[in-house]
Amino acid sequence: MPLLTTLVDNFNDNVIGPNWGNSYGGATETGGRARVPCVAGVYAGYQTGRAWTLAGASIYLKLVTLPAPSTGTDVSANFLVTSATAGTSIGFKYNAVTSKLRLQANVAYYDAGAIELTYSPTDHLWLRLREDGTNVYWDTSPNGAAWTNRRTLATPTWITEAIDAVALDLYAYRDAGTTDYVEWDNVNTLADGAVYTGTATLTSDSGLAAASIRSAVIDAELTSDSGLAVAETQAHLDGAVLTVTSDLLADTAGADTGDVDVYVGSPRTGWAVTGPWR
Repeated sequence: MPLLTTLVDNFNDNVIGPNWGNSYGGATETGGRARVPCVAGVYAGYQTGRAWTLAGASIYLKLVTLPAPSTGTDVSANFLVTSATAGTSIGFKYNAVTSKLRLQANVAYYDAGAIELTYSPTDHLWLRLREDGTNVYWDTSPNGAAWTNRRTLATPTWITEAIDAVALDLYAYRDAGTTDYVEWDNVNTLADGAVYTGTATLTSDSGLAAASIRSAVIDAELTSDSGLAVAETQAHLDGAVLTVTSDLLADTAGADTGDVDVYVGSPRTGWAVTGPWR
């Protein structure tokens, strides 16, 4: 159940959004506002689809640009919540010819009990319509924050029955005079900020300030001039050649040497060896 409270638009993207698909008569979104032509004999409006609910909801906005008065009788800016029944609506009407702000709950296009205020471009800059389950309230404000109640009415039956079936219609009309327009702004929002998405080309002369974190992994080559402190353990094994001079001695202990002369030396040619040494 989309309450009118949830309808929010500040019109700053200059494109009629999908919520306003029933807009008519040349309405545009221009200069950050909903602009509605005010042309003699022509109705034009910035209008939602018939899919919203006023019961238990509120809707407020700013009337920024007024139509110029003329010699006619009806040059108006209208902020109405309309039912599916033609001529049944509730809201505000500003008439530039009479300089009156009319607070109305229309049936068959008219409200015999409507209240009219002398319009003040300061005190009536912001307009609000709300329903609390018992009554409907018409409020005005100079700034969209401090509101003054201007009319209270027991909730008409059609409002509680028209669930997901009403539309918001911001329309303009004049019966005579020079063509101009009405402008509305800030539906259910005080924010006028805009977000724009675009492209940018950066050249070598462009400057872009930003906080950055840089991470780099680099191969390093250590030369003979580099210093690298490490704890080192070295093990080295070498083969060794031992050179010695040795003597070979014959052990003659225990031998019977009584009948021989023993000479130990290098063997010579012609030796004969007999037992017991054979």
